[in-house]
Amino acid sequence: MFVFERYIMTETRRLVMTIIGFLIFIFASYSTQRYLTDAANGTLALQSVMSIVFYKILIALEMLIPVGLYVSVAVALGQLYNDSEITAALASGISPLRIYKAIMYLAIPLGIVVTLLSMYARPWAYAQIFQLKQQAQSELDVSHLQEKKFNLNDSGRMILSDKIDRASNHLSDVLIYSSSGSNTFLFRSHTLQVTNPAASSPAVTLHSGTAYRLDRKGSDDNAQTYTNFNLHPKPIKPSSELKSKSASMAELSDSRDPADTAELQWRESRGISALLIAMLVIPLSRTRPRQGRFATLLPLAVLFVLIFYAGNISRSLVASNIIPPFPGVWTVPLMMLLVFMALVAHQTSLLQKFFR
Repeated sequence: MFVFERYIMTETRRLVMTIIGFLIFIFASYSTQRYLTDAANGTLALQSVMSIVFYKILIALEMLIPVGLYVSVAVALGQLYNDSEITAALASGISPLRIYKAIMYLAIPLGIVVTLLSMYARPWAYAQIFQLKQQAQSELDVSHLQEKKFNLNDSGRMILSDKIDRASNHLSDVLIYSSSGSNTFLFRSHTLQVTNPAASSPAVTLHSGTAYRLDRKGSDDNAQTYTNFNLHPKPIKPSSELKSKSASMAELSDSRDPADTAELQWRESRGISALLIAMLVIPLSRTRPRQGRFATLLPLAVLFVLIFYAGNISRSLVASNIIPPFPGVWTVPLMMLLVFMALVAHQTSLLQKFFR
């Protein structure tokens, strides 16, 4: 590797490590605060918080790494242009294509990392998060329930208990709320015994209480007094979106569901998109002398937002079967490639004329 390429790589790599580390710290802090709040409200077991935060960071890396690379290239090249170092290098006969070569030495390995994260680490993390939430948010997992508080989960069920004996899975003075269709169900019980805490097939026995069924669309309400009542709540099931996100590459390849096709193309295109977005920064980060290294950051930020939302929109359109699967999600990377090639050709021809 030549000195010029190594110099640009060193300047950019230092910024990449700093910015990605900072983004991870901010994201981890936000996620920890969010899930600690859930744990304090009784909707999530405290021991699951750090595991979920780790999986969330693993999922977010496919976005945080391209953002860090994008910003680092823009700032590093902006500084070099501002100090007239690139201008001096080009005037000495160095080809402008060597700038692209230097960034590619850094962008290609990071693009490969993003591809592996998107294809394998991200679906695994989604599956682990759902498993933790399914176990921790079941109202029958008494380890995270809090006494004299409304404990909610993602299915909309609520349980309130005056006293909880976690060792024996025994609750006293219990109120359970749930809804299904147009009906609301309320169960009041003197005691409750968890007979099966498994998230896949939960079951409880209520002792000495009253069960209410309220018809929200009519007047077909009723109440039933019981001595012993066996209740089998429906287990939490993953949504169709979560199923696609946690599916393996082989499962997505065999599926004919448009949502699975969109998810497959999204995973396959993440590494290429990270590389292309870093390459796009190079011709767009040129600044005039004394213009300032941050002069191009605003238009580059707008460009990144447009690319980000365009990618999400194309994935949604493919998942909804509104646009065909080809080119599908690959539409945005293909457009980025065409714009990049046009900018490189234009910049190269202008420099050749200038130094002729």
